Amino acid sequence: MPPMSFGQGGPQSQWDPWKPQSQQQPWNSGGDSPDWAALAEASEARNKRRRLLFIGGGALATVAIASAVAVAVVSANGSGQASDTPTSQLPSTADIPSQSAAPPSFAPTSAPPPLDPKDFVSSGKKDRAPLSADILFPGTQLTMGDIVYKKGPTADTRTCASAAQGTLPKALTANGCTRLLRVTYTKGEIAVTVGVAVFDTEAQALKAKAQTDKKSIVRSLSGGGVKSFCTGAVCRSTTNSYGRYAYFTIAGFTDGKNVTQKATDVFRTGDDLAEFAFRQIRRRGEAQASAAAAG
Repeated sequence: MPPMSFGQGGPQSQWDPWKPQSQQQPWNSGGDSPDWAALAEASEARNKRRRLLFIGGGALATVAIASAVAVAVVSANGSGQASDTPTSQLPSTADIPSQSAAPPSFAPTSAPPPLDPKDFVSSGKKDRAPLSADILFPGTQLTMGDIVYKKGPTADTRTCASAAQGTLPKALTANGCTRLLRVTYTKGEIAVTVGVAVFDTEAQALKAKAQTDKKSIVRSLSGGGVKSFCTGAVCRSTTNSYGRYAYFTIAGFTDGKNVTQKATDVFRTGDDLAEFAFRQIRRRGEAQASAAAAG
């Protein structure tokens, strides 16, 4: 069978606009000429497709750039996550202290130490409050616990040795005793005299106390309805000191009986009056310390 030729009803070689030039079938020089109108339309379609691809690629590039900016903003936030704190929760400008603001001031954290009451009764230079037997032992009676003691006579002597006996006069005189205040309290047949010796300094009072012994006795004070006691009988005595004061007690029976270890009431009476003397001297210091602090 003879070969078919273009223009004679056989299959024609067609130009495919989507194939590369190298894959197109050659034109038969003896056949029909190319359809230039179809070629132009194919070329226009191909160019339009390229423009669409270019526009699409540009859109993708824009999306990529926007994503990169978002990542950069999140990274600048410092936490790896975008902050969702509303601006209304941030401090206002007035709440932020300026560099020119004055530094805060603080009140002192501790108060000065209180005055020591003992300092005011340890030296005659500071212990300037009025002093007498009735000031130191006021009232007409004394209550200690459940016991009431009736106040008797008082005495104030500038010659300390005359109101003492045994080895006490020597201790008082040697250390510069200036006054000896005495008061007597009674309860039934029991009587006790309290003697308070006054010195210029605490050191003198301490030294006088150290020089006393069992024979160092303050002289009992009677009168004003109180019978004489502890003038020949055995009595119980105590000695102590606080500040520039040394204080003594002598306790016994007004009927002349001796005090024995079984006479617990006498021991208690002496201890009560010694405790009261200490409290009164301390209160004297407290009163002067309070006055000094207030002034």
